[in-house]
This record gives sequence, C-alpha cells and structure tokens, in this order.
Amino acid sequence: MADIVYVYEGKVYLNLTNECPCQCAFCIRQNGDAIGEADMLWHKETPTLKEVITAVDAFDYRGNTEVIVCGYGEPTCTLDVLKEVCRHIKEKFGFSIRLNTNGLGNLIWGRSIAKEVCENIDSISISLNAPTAEKYNKLVNPEFGEASFDAMLSFAEECKSYLDDVRFSLVDVIPEEDIEECKKLASSMGIPLRVREYTA
Repeated sequence: MADIVYVYEGKVYLNLTNECPCQCAFCIRQNGDAIGEADMLWHKETPTLKEVITAVDAFDYRGNTEVIVCGYGEPTCTLDVLKEVCRHIKEKFGFSIRLNTNGLGNLIWGRSIAKEVCENIDSISISLNAPTAEKYNKLVNPEFGEASFDAMLSFAEECKSYLDDVRFSLVDVIPEEDIEECKKLASSMGIPLRVREYTA
C-alpha cells in the first residue's frame, strides 16, 4: 500500500490521490516512485476516507503542527475525502493545513468548489507556472485545454474571498523573463508568488 502520510524536507504531507488533469513537463513524479521519507506514493487505488483517517491518526507527527495536502496527484480530484480529512485534522489535532493545488478544481467538478475547499484549511498554494495561457498550456498540458489558465486565475480570486493566505507558486524551470511576467501578474492580482527551485 502506498504512503498516505509522509515527511518531505521535515514537513508532513498528505498523498490523497494520483489522479491529475495535468501532465506538467517538470512533474516530480516522473522522476521516481516516491520522495522524502515515503517508500511509495503510487496508489493502486485511490484511498477511501476511512483509510486516510486511519493513516492520519496513526502517524507520528514528530512535533509538526502543520499538514500540507500534496502528494502524487491533484488533491481536489478527491474532493469529498479532501474536505472530510481536513475537517478531521482540524477537530482532532488543531493543526494548520495548507493545500497545494493546480487550481483547476472548478473545471474538474464543473462548478465552483472554492468555498468548500477553503472551509477547513489555513492557506492555499496555487500553481501559476506560466504568465500566459499559451505558455501555460504548453508547460502544463491540462486536459481542459484553453480554458484552464483563466479558470486557475479565477479560482485564485475566489479563494481570496474565503482565505487570507492565498499564494501562487511556480517552479524555476521557465525562462527568467517568464518568471518576471508571472511576478507582475501575481502582483496585479494582489497574490504573493513563491518561486520554487526545481529538485529532480
């Protein structure tokens, strides 16, 4: 069975699903079966809520007080499990929760999910990755095509209505001039941008 809870660079992560509507050119899961202290992050089947909660309750958090929902898939693909496990973590442990997402949940579900997603988390990090729709589609390869970039930006705007801590992120695999354009775009939306170093 794949790891549901794991530690990477001293932080605790939740690996809820391997489903994802994107095939990012830089995706870390192309490089191996696991990262950090995990043995395996590829699920044979998407874990049930019961399996996730059992793993969460049994884990040794080693003094950590934050959980980051991010594994080898897009967490909003398993929306009901995501919402319930975040509620459970809040009620049982009181931990801070950050969700890392590609921001395409509204397209995945065909409706706005921002309010539901933000109810039991403290912060959300949305993958910006490129400054324009054309460059985004080429880098991220979203199954929803041209609608994806604007949908991701709209989702970020929605989340600002429900959370104080909304941020963009990108991996520094794109040209420096594109990073600068991403910074301008994020600034124009009033959303901080974190540039992450690519790690193979």
